[in-house]
Amino acid sequence: MSSELKGKKIAILATDGFEQAELMEPRKTLNEAGAHTEVISPKSGEIKGWKTKDWGDSVKVDHTLDAARVEDFDALVLPGGVINPDHLRMEPKAVAFVKEFVAAGKPVAAICHGPWTLVETGALQGKTVTSWPSLKTDLTNAGAKWVDKEVVVDGQFITSRKPDDIPAFSKAIIKAVSAA
Repeated sequence: MSSELKGKKIAILATDGFEQAELMEPRKTLNEAGAHTEVISPKSGEIKGWKTKDWGDSVKVDHTLDAARVEDFDALVLPGGVINPDHLRMEPKAVAFVKEFVAAGKPVAAICHGPWTLVETGALQGKTVTSWPSLKTDLTNAGAKWVDKEVVVDGQFITSRKPDDIPAFSKAIIKAVSAA
């Protein structure tokens, strides 16, 4: 384990239907870099992942949105999957949690469909982002400039398109958090 992120705490906001690779792989890389990651969810207990075309593994929820405090974390990760961000963007407490990270200027990383929750914050106006291609219109309508790249960093925002981009996505998160 390296110590690049020693002492850093990273929140991963997710609910049932998160794309399994997009939560598990960045989490593993961030933990290996010395960070402490915690899963935050609207519900307690466990949340179930989505693995490509069917339900995958469950992950323990560390804190509910009611108990999580933005000031306790150095960054936020928003995994994708279609189900997960679609539910989160309709959850006022989840949107408020993301808005607090944005207002605090902390790194916010979203992959695949994860930027859907960012759309609800109104924070993407004038930002350059990427995502799963089907979100291009949503992100453009939210005032962002959408590009088709492996990873895009614009200020505090880090975005990627798909599971194949996870290594570059994770590397960009490590760089942003270690500089913060």
